[in-house]
Amino acid sequence: MANLKQIKHLTSRAGFGMGFDEFKASDGNSVKQAVKDLFAASANYEPLAIVNNTVDYSMVVKGDKSTRKMFMQEQRREEKELNLGWIKQMSTTQGTLREKMALFWNNHFACRAKQGAYTQQLANIQRSNALGNFKAMTLEISKSPAMLQFLNNQQNLKGHPNENFARELMELFTIGRGNYTEQDVKESARAFTGWGFDRNGEFKFRPFVHDNGQKTFLGKTGNFKGEDIIDILFGKKETARFVGNKLYKYLVNETPDPAHVDTMADVFYNANYEIKPLLEYVFTADWFYGDKNVGNLVKSPVELIVGLNRQFGINYQRPEVLLQFQKVLGQVLFYPPNVAGWPGGRSWIDSSSLMYRLKIPSTVLNGGVIDFTGKADPEDEAFLATMHTQQENVNMRVQAQPDWNKFLGEIPKGMNKTSIAEFMLQPKLSNALMSSINQSTNIKAMVIEVVSSPEYQLS
Repeated sequence: MANLKQIKHLTSRAGFGMGFDEFKASDGNSVKQAVKDLFAASANYEPLAIVNNTVDYSMVVKGDKSTRKMFMQEQRREEKELNLGWIKQMSTTQGTLREKMALFWNNHFACRAKQGAYTQQLANIQRSNALGNFKAMTLEISKSPAMLQFLNNQQNLKGHPNENFARELMELFTIGRGNYTEQDVKESARAFTGWGFDRNGEFKFRPFVHDNGQKTFLGKTGNFKGEDIIDILFGKKETARFVGNKLYKYLVNETPDPAHVDTMADVFYNANYEIKPLLEYVFTADWFYGDKNVGNLVKSPVELIVGLNRQFGINYQRPEVLLQFQKVLGQVLFYPPNVAGWPGGRSWIDSSSLMYRLKIPSTVLNGGVIDFTGKADPEDEAFLATMHTQQENVNMRVQAQPDWNKFLGEIPKGMNKTSIAEFMLQPKLSNALMSSINQSTNIKAMVIEVVSSPEYQLS
């Protein structure tokens, strides 16, 4: 049972939790075998292929009012379908490690694109490289139209440098704040002049607007281009440490252990930024399974939603309700609050979001009505306009069908209510929840009590 407890923790952090079918299949496995199985299940990559058209955004801007309105409507439709498409992928795939890591990289390289095709392309870069090479992914993302547009590098020209992309590349994507100067930002921006994309959404280096002068960056001097800047950044071990620290907070504990992070940085740097060896090190480390690192992370809204979908095989007649869930819980996929992304951790929880977190699971599993109160923020209104979330109150029936027969049928025979609850939760059962479990009239009622508890919010 000790191994099963560890494997349950592993699937919670490297995926979206464990079902009773996986519980039975894992019986007798070692942790090392479970880690191998995770990577094997995520070896294949399936791209999101929902948006098929690319619109020349510059032409839309120049168009008349009706053209712009049509473009905005199409943009909203694409964003909605992309969002729901990725939720479905995460909820049904066997490759949970790839999707869990893609979710991390999606927030690490936080971006809001103006076109569905650009958003999809960026998401697929993150998903295809999720277990690959971090440096290769960074270069590919740096050349993507979504990121070039979002951080204004299309306007980064010789004699008129735009520093947005150069700054965020260092501050948020690689070496982190405190490891570069303002002069490094300026010199780096000059190196990225001329990086842009054409009306077909393809990367273009425009030599006629590139600054060919000598540049001094992080102590090195040369006629640098953007690729050279990325090479220099990845030659610095600070990049491995910065990303290792973020991964520790995502996979292990919100309070990083400096010694463990240092070792992670060594592994990452010495592996030339290959992601797989780093994850293998973390998932096979004894400290990863220490009591202080179990059941201590707050699930992100997407993790909570996807975990429910996977555990109960939920089918939504109106999938749009999943967009409302994301909104009220504070994480709408592809709509990060800013370039720094969602801060995560305990910031996911406030008085409003906690109320919905405790109410949504039971409402979904009972097909009930949920009252969404409040206004969308201005940035989200366009994205959620099709659902009329600008109204003060929205009462919505959650038309969902959980597969109760499958769920109940997979519970191992002889498992009592307490054992079932302990399996479904990562933290230990509180006395209050134990009391509710003992008073529940049947397994179904007890399970709904468990997923509606504060303990279910933790992984």
